[in-house]
Amino acid sequence: MQYDVFFSISQTPVDGEMPSESEMLRAFFEQVQAADDLGFGVAWVAESHLSTQAQKKGRHSVVPYWQGEIGLNVDICQLAHQVFTRTRRIEVGSAVMNLLSNGGPIAAAERIAYFVALHGLDPEETRRLHVGFSAGRFDFMNRAYGITPRTEWEESGWPAVRHKVFTQATEIFLRLLRGDELDSSMLEVQHLSVDDFPSLERWEAVQRAAGHQAPAYRIEPRYVFEPLRIVPATWRRELLQLVIGTHDPELQITANRWLPVQVFNLSLTPPQTIEETHRRMEEHYRGDWQRGYMPRTGLVFINDEPGLDEAQRAAEASREAERALGAYWTALEGTISPERLSGATDNALIGTVDAIAEQIGNRFHPDDRLMLWFDFFNHDCARVMRNMRAFAERVMPRVEQRFTAAKHVP
Repeated sequence: MQYDVFFSISQTPVDGEMPSESEMLRAFFEQVQAADDLGFGVAWVAESHLSTQAQKKGRHSVVPYWQGEIGLNVDICQLAHQVFTRTRRIEVGSAVMNLLSNGGPIAAAERIAYFVALHGLDPEETRRLHVGFSAGRFDFMNRAYGITPRTEWEESGWPAVRHKVFTQATEIFLRLLRGDELDSSMLEVQHLSVDDFPSLERWEAVQRAAGHQAPAYRIEPRYVFEPLRIVPATWRRELLQLVIGTHDPELQITANRWLPVQVFNLSLTPPQTIEETHRRMEEHYRGDWQRGYMPRTGLVFINDEPGLDEAQRAAEASREAERALGAYWTALEGTISPERLSGATDNALIGTVDAIAEQIGNRFHPDDRLMLWFDFFNHDCARVMRNMRAFAERVMPRVEQRFTAAKHVP
């Protein structure tokens, strides 16, 4: 089993006081250095854009109950450079980069290629940048960059239209990273049809907004450009790993037409979807698929604090989980279904060292990769690092022992 760490760098109040941005970033670097020392494989960092607080004043505000900023990482390349200079072994991942904002897919491809070119100038460098990418969760981050409905029928079917925009952006991003010279006439034409909607009623609403019935509606390209190619053209592509953040099976397959693209998932992904994805990628991945190519997110509420017995540790871990998940639900009320929140709770690892080792053994495959979220609504930097150490030094060996013993059961 492989173990990574997920960092949110979310700025939320502590006892009514908001920690400063500099405090949050300094704490992150302390924690990522600890993760490096403890042998975790990849530091995955959430990405966000623009102020969550400022957007509440707009006409289309989201997360109205969130206090603070959803995240302080706005550029994985700049952050990764800082991490690589401060650590020895750990790799860096974006979890996940919004491909539609912050300049769009052309700017993203150029930025990523240039970072890896600089990163790879040292011939001894072997650590990779893992670029998870998606369409982004919140539309306010995309609207500022012009990713908005252009017609009444696009507005009526916007979530599906936005996915088509992301599909086109994915093609541009991957083909430019592959080294292609590309113009927009070479892109696959995107259409909207009844197959893109969960119900016939939603599709009929799009048809009414369009003013005429048609089997499909052509989506005019968002990105129109003459021939271009990114520079530098020659860089160590083995130092870049791409990971797409979508549950769309067709797009997962399509992405692998151009480059090897793994799959990103969150703690809310149902187990059935995860297993279906593994089966699909075994057939369509551009290479030999491994279970570790889809990291499994897990919220960790471990208590191994001194001065407590095992029963007290278990009870305190449960209280910590309840408080953190309750705060999360309050902050995101109306943006996430109770069913999905329940899924996150079910996937959380809660309890003592022995309890969490048992939970991992029962829920996961020995070849899985876990992306462990220790700082979930927890700004106590010293405690986060103690939890990471308890997991690395006490949970990991127990899990390994359990899986090893299971292999030898006749």
